[in-house]
Amino acid sequence: MEGSPWGGSEELWSRTALRLAGEGCPVSASLPEWPGPHQRVLDLMARGIEVWFRPKRYSIRKRAWRRLVAGGKSLNALEVQRFIKAKTPGLVVLSDGGSLPPIDLLELCAAERTHFVTIGQANADWWWPADTIAARYRTALASALRCYFVSNANRRLAEKHIGTELSNAEVVRNPFNVEIDASLPWPPTGGNSELHLACIARLEPPAKGQDILFEALACAWWANRRWQLHLYGEGPMRNGLERLAQRLGISDRVAFEGYLPVEEIWASNHVLVMPSRYEGLPLAIIETMLCGRPVIATDVAGHAEVIEDGITGFLAYAATAPGIADALERFWARKADVREIGAAASKRIRQLVPPDPVEIFTDKIRKLF
Repeated sequence: MEGSPWGGSEELWSRTALRLAGEGCPVSASLPEWPGPHQRVLDLMARGIEVWFRPKRYSIRKRAWRRLVAGGKSLNALEVQRFIKAKTPGLVVLSDGGSLPPIDLLELCAAERTHFVTIGQANADWWWPADTIAARYRTALASALRCYFVSNANRRLAEKHIGTELSNAEVVRNPFNVEIDASLPWPPTGGNSELHLACIARLEPPAKGQDILFEALACAWWANRRWQLHLYGEGPMRNGLERLAQRLGISDRVAFEGYLPVEEIWASNHVLVMPSRYEGLPLAIIETMLCGRPVIATDVAGHAEVIEDGITGFLAYAATAPGIADALERFWARKADVREIGAAASKRIRQLVPPDPVEIFTDKIRKLF
């Protein structure tokens, strides 16, 4: 990820790296440099992963050097090129928080005849590359051993964007942070019990859509209902969301809780609301369903691949306030069935995700050496 020091899209590659390193395989990682490495990065280093940091800012002198001698490569690509030349890896895994890694990184591996795979996490309808870039992607991705995506929807969307079917594409699952056999007691439900909604995501509305959730809950018909919204996570736009809640008159019902373990979240909440504008397949949805809670989510990316509308949760027809409001209203009409819907979600997700996604992905990587 370039926009945040750590997130859900870092889990698959990092846990696989640790699994391989534990087997004696030498593993190095090239990561964007942030002020004070994230604790998970420090953990990687402490457990034998050699980490090379790519600076996020460069001096004027280095930027000028790029213009003179870099042949059009980005500074990011130059850093990765230096890394690859120093390590001569048997396999490069290019993991990106978006759909596809930067094109110059793919072309770098292809030019060096370095075996490589890609992992694409999130995707969105509006991430269309220009025709010239799409043509370069078609050529470069044909050189990849595998192009992994975390949902079928995002694979199909990437193929639409670059204008070709990827015969080397494959869907993999991200690991989760709860036991596969999780079974948590419910908070009070029924009667006049207050409904507790959880939104688990970084505080970044352009991606996660907390603003449209606020707007939906500010509708007049929610004013006389008993509910509380709990936001779990941190991010660069917390103050903006706090101010929006105040302006909409719902700040007394919206709590910013920071980070909490999954089990603690579901000890006091009834349903997850994911109003994302774009996604991959969020860990929060998988973990929520494993914990036996229903999900209300926008119909983007892989959400519909795990959520059966009206059976294991509710899908908003669009990532808009009216779309979320419609899904919330349909849930409210059936809130007496929340436990049954949660039980159906728990059963469904166990049919779709493996107990150990990291071992499955690690085995795929082993076979490519």
